[in-house]
This record gives sequence, structure tokens and C-alpha cells, in this order.
Amino acid sequence: MSIRRTTKAARGAVAMASAVGLALVVAGCGGGGGTKGTDGDKPPARSTAPKDSGPGSPAADSDKVIGEMKGPDGVVVTLHSVVRDSGGFVTVNGTVANHGNRAFNAIDWRSNETELRSRSSISGATLVDKAGKKRYLVLRDTNGECLCTTGLSGLMPGASRPIFAQFPAPPAKVTQVDFQLPTMPPASVQITD
Repeated sequence: MSIRRTTKAARGAVAMASAVGLALVVAGCGGGGGTKGTDGDKPPARSTAPKDSGPGSPAADSDKVIGEMKGPDGVVVTLHSVVRDSGGFVTVNGTVANHGNRAFNAIDWRSNETELRSRSSISGATLVDKAGKKRYLVLRDTNGECLCTTGLSGLMPGASRPIFAQFPAPPAKVTQVDFQLPTMPPASVQITD
């Protein structure tokens, strides 16, 4: 066999191996075989925090009122539940309503931390255990977003919106805490399991 023929055969083998490898990579990146949602096109959403259902949607247990906070310009926060989860956190659910005559933006309700990304939100909310002299801040995810209602701006007069915030759970013996939002008076609430 001549060197020319051997070189030609080697080039062909390399080209064939490259084509097979490329075909395997393309097939591996294809859309088949993955986990799909109910519509077959999108993967299921992954979220541990409650999602807002949109403007005007009621919060969880919206018929139940365990606390109320009245703030400036006719803004009222009604608390519906404060629930301890077995995962080690407490979720506060409520509704913010605008009974004033101008649009409400929750810019004053966000936290002061500059390295975190929470925008118009209730990230400045706290739970206070007065007996244990501890303050619990809203939890953050790995991207610096609060585990709370965000995008809370432009709430028009007469409108309401569900809100939530998740906190680290106080010790099991703590059942009474104060929920606080900047610019609002605190509300004493009972934690339920």
C-alpha cells in the first residue's frame, strides 16, 4: 500500500469519526426525552416561594384576618396567615389595598441592603420576637432576590394585591411575633403550624 493511499484512508477515517461524533452531540442536544410540563413544550416551573396570581387576586385564606396595618395615604395591609413550615421557615400572607387617591409604590418597603437586588418589594419586612429579643429578616435566594412579593408598584386607588414574605422560623416555642413593614405600625400576630 502506498503512502498516498494510507494518508487518504486516514483522512477518511478522521472525517467519518468527526461526523459520527458531531451527530451524537447534535442528537444529545435535541429536544426529546427531557422532563416536560403539561403542555409538552416547557419544563415545569421550579419555585419554592408562592407566586402572585396577578393584580386583584386574593391572598391565601383571604377571608381570615389576623392583623391589620394602616399606613399613610390610605394604604392598608391585611394579614391573613402566618404559617410555620416544616422546612424551617415562616410564611406571612396578606393583602395590600390602596384606599387613597393616588397610585401606591412600595419603594419605602424594600430593604436597605445595596448588594441585594430586590426592587419595589416588601423585602424590608421583619418578624420580631419581643420575648426572645430577635429580629428575623426576609429570606433571600442565591441571586439576592427576596423570597417575598416584588414588583409592587403602581397600585391604583381602589385596587388590592396579595403579598407574601418568607422568614427563617423562630424556635418552636415562639408563637407570638410582630410583623413590621417600614412606614407602617407593627401588627402582633400568632404563628400557626
